[in-house]
Amino acid sequence: QHEGLRRVKRAWVIPPISVSENHKRIPHLLVQQIKSDKQQPGGVIYSIKGPGVDEEPLGIFSIDKFSGKVFLNAMLDREENDRYRVRMFPGARAPSWGPQADLNTPALCPQLRAFALDLGGVTLEDPTDLEIIVVDQNDNRPLFRQDVFTGRVVEGAEPGTCVMTVDATDADDPDTDNAALRYSILEQGAAGMFSINATTGEICTAQPGLDRETMGVYNLTVQAADMSGDGLTTTAMAVIYLEDINDNPPEFTKEEFSMEVEEQAAGVEVGKVFVHDKDLAGSPGWLAKFTILEGDPEGAFAIRTDPHTNDGVLSVVKVGTGAAQGYWGSRGSADPWPLSQPLDHEVRDRFELTVSVQNEQPLEPTAPASLRALATVRVHVRDVNEAPVFRENPRRISVLEGTPPGTPITTYTASDPDTHQIQTLTYALLYDPADWLQLDPHAGTVRTKRELLHPSAFLQGGWYIALVLARDDAEPPLSATGTLSIEILEVNDHAPQLQPLAGVLCGRPGRGGTLLLGATDDDRPPHGAPFHFQLSPQHPQLARNWSITRFNVTHSVLAVLAELPEGPYSLPLLLRDSGTPPREQQQLLNISVCHCGRDGTCQDGVLAAATARAGITLGALLIILGSTILLLGRRRALRKGLLERSRDDMRDNILNYDEQGGGEEDQPLRHRGLHQRGGTDPALSSCPARADSARCPLTPIPSRADSAPLSPQGLEAADSDPSVPPYDTALIYDYEGSGSVASPLSSIVSSLTDEDQDYDYLSEWGPRFRRLADLYG
Repeated sequence: QHEGLRRVKRAWVIPPISVSENHKRIPHLLVQQIKSDKQQPGGVIYSIKGPGVDEEPLGIFSIDKFSGKVFLNAMLDREENDRYRVRMFPGARAPSWGPQADLNTPALCPQLRAFALDLGGVTLEDPTDLEIIVVDQNDNRPLFRQDVFTGRVVEGAEPGTCVMTVDATDADDPDTDNAALRYSILEQGAAGMFSINATTGEICTAQPGLDRETMGVYNLTVQAADMSGDGLTTTAMAVIYLEDINDNPPEFTKEEFSMEVEEQAAGVEVGKVFVHDKDLAGSPGWLAKFTILEGDPEGAFAIRTDPHTNDGVLSVVKVGTGAAQGYWGSRGSADPWPLSQPLDHEVRDRFELTVSVQNEQPLEPTAPASLRALATVRVHVRDVNEAPVFRENPRRISVLEGTPPGTPITTYTASDPDTHQIQTLTYALLYDPADWLQLDPHAGTVRTKRELLHPSAFLQGGWYIALVLARDDAEPPLSATGTLSIEILEVNDHAPQLQPLAGVLCGRPGRGGTLLLGATDDDRPPHGAPFHFQLSPQHPQLARNWSITRFNVTHSVLAVLAELPEGPYSLPLLLRDSGTPPREQQQLLNISVCHCGRDGTCQDGVLAAATARAGITLGALLIILGSTILLLGRRRALRKGLLERSRDDMRDNILNYDEQGGGEEDQPLRHRGLHQRGGTDPALSSCPARADSARCPLTPIPSRADSAPLSPQGLEAADSDPSVPPYDTALIYDYEGSGSVASPLSSIVSSLTDEDQDYDYLSEWGPRFRRLADLYG
């Protein structure tokens, strides 16, 4: 032989050992006997080591050291460890517990090793691996993954519709029949409605006719058995819920319903109509929708669905609201209702409504038709006491201003809606702020109590507002309030008034010879402006020196047509308003013609301004003027023999007074005659001061030389002559001149009060001052 070759010693081999789990012939069950082919005289000593022997779990295996017999001392469990084996490699240390997949993976199951020694302890054989296989027994029942399985399927599902899958496990060897499972339904509460796949555990519908309203839940008892259905078994519950579809229409519980409601009720519930639906409560296929089809053309009622009970709630619509109150669709459309009227027993005491019901969700095509989809609802309207009603509210009437007391202006009455009850209405004034009206408590006739004129604080834009209360005699009594709006019609009872009554202008045409005239009227439109100004038609001669042109609706412009001498002038003007009929009156305009400067303004003052600057009071001014006029009148009467002439020859003449001086440098008061300037001028000094004058006498005014003192006899005669001044005419005095530092006369007059001056002494001056005494006394 080749020297590199040598004979290898054959190792001893121990075949695997199979041991059934759960073996009952223990302890000391012989499972194997090992022998060494190198047995020496005197015997061999055998031993085993490893898990199950001298390692945990201890004492499962043991060996007879002389015979080599291996014994099982404890029951094995394949589900804990299906074999005990070791890896085959020289010099391995004590193996670890556990199975192995191949020679290169760690041991995963108990590792036993056998040893053969002689009596001297010398190793006869190399240590070898010992493998013990645990044989499976059907010692484990199948286990469902859960105790209760749940699933859902719609009612009416077709056969073969799968619902759920149940599954179980078995701890026995899956490669044997010990773990071969089969499923079955032991009980399902109905005749074969469901079936189960024996291998997969899938549960499906088996027959048609699933009806949630008949049976909504199916409880199935399912079984799993090993040994292909012949071994150990276990059970679980499979709960199947049927989901609802709208296959049942809602139906009224009866064909007719009766209800009552009080008249005039609004927004209240009248009653309920009851329905029944077999579908699932709360689902769209269960929720009802009601519609009033007939019997309510005025839209007095509405019906809605109670979401909790699914019943229909009939209500009275709030007056004038209709669908705005949230009852959309209850009348069969989404359009708002027309304005409804309150329920009135006297008009209609009974309603017979036809109401339909259906689901919010459409019915299934296979659903049966409803036999009670319509119902009749009879509503009785009860009679109650109703408040009186003013059919015309507010009542508007017109009354002329100044209507005398006791004049009937209207009859304002109410009506009682309770025509089936005998009641009496009475009336009272609830609000009459001016205490202007009186009311007949039974007839309702309204009369004036006193005259109400413009302006009044009780008028609002020309209207007077009063409230009338109507009350019935029921128990308890009811009342109503009516508004009486009275328009106070304006009457053209005031003529326009000239404003101002006096003015100053230059006597030169085109150079300040104009004056703006205005007017006011106490009447309201349309009885006021536009105003019409004109020179008195009774004195046509005025048109030679004066003209009036319209400026706007309330003003006109007075202008001189020829150059006029300085002095006072009285122009009778006729003013007319635009009322219907128009009112007019003649008024006297007092004009002072001044000396015109280059710029068209007055250079000289008039007597009034001079008097004001001098600080003379109104009383003193009146005394001076009256005395001056009286003295001049008396002198004229004595010198010209006027006491024997007609009164008309001396009255109604304009006196033109000269200037008194400039500023504080007063000069003796004198009058200036027209004959000094070349005779008389009718346009300047002969204008009548009274509207009833028929002519305009041209009497020369005396000159300065005529200003001699009067004799006592002449004074007495003139004092008793009514044709000489002072008489009731307006006298306008010119400016006294410029340069005075005194305040104007207007400031004296405006600050003068009754406490400032005592005018009682005027009554002691004789009959000529009686008029002044009446005015200022």
